[in-house]
This record gives sequence, structure tokens and C-alpha cells, in this order.
Amino acid sequence: MARKTATDATGLGCFLVLMLLIGGFIYILVPLFFNQVNYTKKVEGKTYVGAMNRAQQAYHLTEQRFSDNIPDLGLGIQTETESYTYSNQVTGKAVFNYGISRHDQVPSYVGGVFVVPATNVNSDAASDDMTTVAILCEADTPGSIKPTAPTYQNGELACGEGTTDLSR
Repeated sequence: MARKTATDATGLGCFLVLMLLIGGFIYILVPLFFNQVNYTKKVEGKTYVGAMNRAQQAYHLTEQRFSDNIPDLGLGIQTETESYTYSNQVTGKAVFNYGISRHDQVPSYVGGVFVVPATNVNSDAASDDMTTVAILCEADTPGSIKPTAPTYQNGELACGEGTTDLSR
């Protein structure tokens, strides 16, 4: 019959402590890893929609209109990535650029570029000159719901309901 010694008990105790430490590290590190993954996805959406806004401003400067075709902006942005679906909607005096999340934990984005009288931006501009202004908004709730478009009224840009202005 084998006899248990103090050394066996100490080894078992050390093993249990080691397992608790490893479990604790996993408990702490796994959520941190997933938060970092979600953060990276958010950065993509915010960066791409912001770039689309700036590219639309440049496009309007040269073409006197907005593009309804993302590849025409020359950014190399695919209309669908693992994290987002990108699109735009052109109206008479504005374009809305969307980054719709493909994940429940990550917010969607909408950018708006508006054609306005240049005097609204620079009081020294000629009265018949036009320019563009842009805004970038993040959905307050994560998920794949298309955010409400921003507005330009009375010389003020504003994010739509349920979104927050990231331009400031």
C-alpha cells in the first residue's frame, strides 16, 4: 500500500494554485482580446466612412457633383468587408456615406457631406460660391441597423436621432 507523503500534498496544492492562476488569467485576458477585436472593427468603420466623406468633398470639387459609386472615389474601399457593408446615397445637395456593422457588438456609422453657400463657412467668400461641409456620426446602439442620416439646417450640421457626432 502506497503511503501519501507531505510532498504529495504539497505537489497537489501547487498544481491547484497553478490551475487557479491560469484560469484567472484566461478569465481576464479573453474578454480583453475580444474587446480589442471589437475596437479594431470600430476603427475600420469610422475610418472608412470618414475617408468616404473627404473623398466625396474632393470629388464634388472636381466634378461639381457627388459620386454614387464608391469605387469612383479612388479609396480602394470594398463595399463589403468582414465587419461592415459600405454604401452611399446621393440627394440633390448632399451625399450620405454608410458603414453598416455586420456584428451585434459593433456600431454602424453614417457620414454626410452637404453643398452649402461658401459664405456660411467663410464670410469673405463670394456670394455665389458654393462649398461642402461634412459630419461623421456613430450609432448609439451597436448592431446592423442603418443609422439616421445627419442634417444641415440653418447653417448647422447635426447627427440624426440615435447617433453621436464624432466630428467635433
